[in-house]
Amino acid sequence: MKRQILTTIAVALTTLCFGQTDTIFSNNEKIPCSVKEISPDAVKYTFPGEELVNSIYKNSVQKIVFRSGRVQTFAEATSFKKISGVDDFENVTITQVESEIKGLFKIGDVSSKAKGTTTLSNQERVKERAYRKLKIQAAMQGANIIYLTNMRTEGNKAGGYYQSGSSAETNLTGVAYTNQLPSIDEFKKIINEKKNFTAVQEAKMWSSASDMTKTDIRSNFVINSITNENGLIIINGELQGESKYKTFRVVSFDTDYFNVYYEDKSTVYNIKIKI
Repeated sequence: MKRQILTTIAVALTTLCFGQTDTIFSNNEKIPCSVKEISPDAVKYTFPGEELVNSIYKNSVQKIVFRSGRVQTFAEATSFKKISGVDDFENVTITQVESEIKGLFKIGDVSSKAKGTTTLSNQERVKERAYRKLKIQAAMQGANIIYLTNMRTEGNKAGGYYQSGSSAETNLTGVAYTNQLPSIDEFKKIINEKKNFTAVQEAKMWSSASDMTKTDIRSNFVINSITNENGLIIINGELQGESKYKTFRVVSFDTDYFNVYYEDKSTVYNIKIKI
């Protein structure tokens, strides 16, 4: 009974606190504060009882509920699409504008290469294949936006008497980001201390492959421990048939499945596991 009373008081105090302040809803938390300024790139605010001005990038803000009751949403955050699995790779956005990835979470590096089969290959189609591969890599890692750092494109070159021709080629490199990392607390809640699972699908892509391959499997997956490394959910576990690798990163999950990612030299893997 005493615990219930204390809980009720805590909830009431929290509600009162939120009612007397502005509230910033970021991708991962609620921030009770006093909003001072909304600039083109960031929201500036102070915590209750403090004068120090803090800032948060607008890409990280979903909405602000002001103490007056007015709600302001932000197109920057709502423009990002969700990546639930590798099949959602078309939802990945590619940008060359640095401001569009400010405040987002860096996932990893991505790169791709596509080359035509003959000197008559369509250069635009070659470029499209390279972009598609880049998006697939990002989706396999759970990212929904790529900051393109380098693009090199060469057209078809006709050969001569002393020199052979070459086909069109596109090379891309970039950095994969996400606007929202999966929650380790929610993940632990869903698996409910379960340790043994069944992996049901393997998606993989070699660096030189033109596309990913997906294979239905039935392999045991065991979780030994779960840790939070800079916001990333890291599993120390065992995948049947893969004795070399013990570390996997959770990239997405729902109530039925979770997906883990790992790399083996020039090959990337995304494993779908049934809860």
